[in-house]
Amino acid sequence: MLSDAEILTALRDCFDPEVKLNLVDLGLIYGIETAPDPYSTPKWPRQHVKVTMTLTTQACPASGLIFEQVHNRLMAIPDISKVDMNLVWEPKWTPHRISEAGRRQLGI
Repeated sequence: MLSDAEILTALRDCFDPEVKLNLVDLGLIYGIETAPDPYSTPKWPRQHVKVTMTLTTQACPASGLIFEQVHNRLMAIPDISKVDMNLVWEPKWTPHRISEAGRRQLGI
């Protein structure tokens, strides 16, 4: 089974095209849930992944691209058989959610 840390590492390959910062360091990923895929075989156990995330604004023009990046990146991992995304607006995203590494990259 993949750990949350491994999934977050993969999601660091997904970027907000307007901010030029990965979604994890931007603070848009609120949670990861994993569950065994009941249809996988014992020889190759796979898992379902649910990503709870937000966007910087409800009118984000890049929302479709961001969701597509997340879905495609995680589905490229052979141990994952299904990806669901849960878009939430609470708690509201603010720049305070940007990680220290993200702040250094943005120069703030």
